[in-house]
Amino acid sequence: MSSILTNTSAMVALQTLKNTNMNLTKAQGEISTGKSIASAKDNSAIWAISKVMEADVNGFKAISDSLSLGESTVAVARQASETVTDLLTQIKGKVVAAQEDNVDRGKIQADIAALTKQVTSVVNAAQFNGLNLVDGNITTTNTDGNTGIDVLASLNRDASGTVSSSSIGVASQNLSLTGGTALTSAAASVGTDPGTAGVIDANNGGTSDSIKLDTFAFLDASGGATGTAALARGTAGLDNTVAGGVMAGDQLTFQIGSVEAQYTVREGDTAEAIVAGMKSAFQAAGLSNTDFTMDIDAVAGELKITNNTNADVAFSMSASRGSGGLSGLATIDVSTATGALAALGSVENLIQTSIDASASFGSVEGRIEIQNNYIGKLTDSLKAGIGSLVDADMEEASARLQALQVQQQLGIQALSIANQAPQSVLSLFR
Repeated sequence: MSSILTNTSAMVALQTLKNTNMNLTKAQGEISTGKSIASAKDNSAIWAISKVMEADVNGFKAISDSLSLGESTVAVARQASETVTDLLTQIKGKVVAAQEDNVDRGKIQADIAALTKQVTSVVNAAQFNGLNLVDGNITTTNTDGNTGIDVLASLNRDASGTVSSSSIGVASQNLSLTGGTALTSAAASVGTDPGTAGVIDANNGGTSDSIKLDTFAFLDASGGATGTAALARGTAGLDNTVAGGVMAGDQLTFQIGSVEAQYTVREGDTAEAIVAGMKSAFQAAGLSNTDFTMDIDAVAGELKITNNTNADVAFSMSASRGSGGLSGLATIDVSTATGALAALGSVENLIQTSIDASASFGSVEGRIEIQNNYIGKLTDSLKAGIGSLVDADMEEASARLQALQVQQQLGIQALSIANQAPQSVLSLFR
C-alpha cells in the first residue's frame, strides 16, 4: 500500500542518517580532542576514575618539586659538613706539628685560629632558601622524632579513597662552635676519692694513692639521665638542658698534675668507651706510665689511676656541654706543650663529629634522590594509565571516520530516494 501521509522508507532512512551523523560527530570529536572519553556523559565511571588519577598526578608534580627543594637543601648541608671535615683535618695537621718542641707554636696557633674562623664561616653560610641544617638554629621535630625538618615524599591513597601524605625526616646536625655550660658531677666525675679531696696521695701501698673515674650518667630519650650510652644531639625525647647526664658532643676534661686530657663524647659511647678514650687521651698528652698506672675495668666501666710517686699530685675533673657539636674547637690552644698534647685527642673526636654529620646528610640525600626518581616514574605510569582509559585510538578513529562519511553520503542518497517515493502516486491519477 502506498501512502502520501506515512513514508515508512523515508522514516527509516532518516533515523539511519541521524545515527550515522551522531556517530560521525563522536568520531570527529575524538579526533579533535584526542580523547574517547572527554566528559562525564561519555562514560561517567571511567571519567571519574581518570579525574582522580589526574588529581594525583598534579599532586605528585608538587611532591617532585618538594623533593627537589629538599635534596638541594640537604646537598648544601652535606657539602658544608664535608668542607668542615677538610678544615678540621688541616687543623689536626697543625696540632700534630705543634707536638714538636722546635716549632713556633704561636704561629701554629694563629693558623688554627684562622682555620677555626673559616669553619664558623662555612657553617653560617650553609643555607638554602634561608634554611640552615648545620648551625643549630633548628628546633622543630621531624617525622622521625628527631630535631630537624620533614621533606614531603609521597601521597598515599588507600582502597577507600582516603589520602594521606608521608615525609622523609632530615635530622639537623649542629656543627657550630657555640660554647655551653658546665655539667654537674653526676654527669661525669671521679666517683672514688678515698684520700684528700682533689689529690692523689703519694704511694704508700694504701687505697688513697688511687682514684677511679667511674661515675657516669647518660641522657635518655625521656628527658632524664638514666641512659646507658650517649645519644646524638636532637634525638627524640632528649633534653639537652639536663646537666646531670652526658650526650654526644659533651667535652670531658681531666687533669693530673700538669697533664691535661680531653675527650669529646661520641654517639653510642658507653662508660667503657669513655674511660678507654680518656686513657688514650692521657697517653697522647704524655702522662708518665711509670709515675701513674692506668687500669681499665671493662665490666665496671671505670679507669683506675694510681700514683706511683712519693709526692701528692692534684687532679681535677670537669664536663661541659657546648650548644654546638664543635664547641670544643674554640678551646684548642697549642701555644704550650701541654695544650698541644691535650688538643690531639680533642681534634680527632671533632673530626669524627663532622664525618658523622656528612654521612647522615649523604644518606638522607641519597634517599631523597631515589624517592624523587621514583615519583617521576610513578607519574609517568599514572599518565600512561589515564591515557589507556580515556585517549582515543587515532588509527581506529580515522578508519571509522572514513566509513561514517561514506555511510552519511549513502544515507543522504537513501533518504532522497525515499522522499521521492510518493511521486509515483501521481501516476495513478493521470
